[in-house]
Amino acid sequence: MTTIGFIRHGITEWNVLGKAQGISDIPLNNTGKEQALALGNRLQNKDRWDFLISSDLSRAYETAKIISDLLHLPVHLDKRIREIHCGKIEGTTEEERINTWGENWRELDLGMEKYEEVAKRGIEFLEYMTAKHKDKKVLIVSHGALIGLTLQHLLPEKFPTTYIDNASFTILEKTNNRWKCPLYNCTAHFLKTGV
Repeated sequence: MTTIGFIRHGITEWNVLGKAQGISDIPLNNTGKEQALALGNRLQNKDRWDFLISSDLSRAYETAKIISDLLHLPVHLDKRIREIHCGKIEGTTEEERINTWGENWRELDLGMEKYEEVAKRGIEFLEYMTAKHKDKKVLIVSHGALIGLTLQHLLPEKFPTTYIDNASFTILEKTNNRWKCPLYNCTAHFLKTGV
């Protein structure tokens, strides 16, 4: 069995403000750093992980680095697990999008990466990782849309929709070419710290 531990990066100021981040390189805020530390402490006290892969965007890398220092694992960066490219809406709030493009802005071509393409990217990355690291335990630090859309397309009967919290932990397991998700969007590590 190959185990994937999916981690969404800690919170950023743009998350707080409700701005679409996409591939804009936004760092963690102080709360995001505390969230990553809480998750790292949780993982430190559980089973050993073999590899740690992160998106190259700074909010994911910072999260991964905090965790890596606790787990004593090197961080390997990979652009394939970046967030969805949000085109013209990057850096805008929902209110700003409505004011600029109208209520039906989602129906316009604003240069956003298509959801199907994001899911395909995520699934291809998982298949590559599970082939390369068969029967290993791999932590992947990525982004809300990438994780959510990958889960939806990988296990559509379980995830008709998904929401991924900042610094949450999701586990996927692959055995005999079958996927299952025994843990989804867990933030229990915040209970002890109050983050």
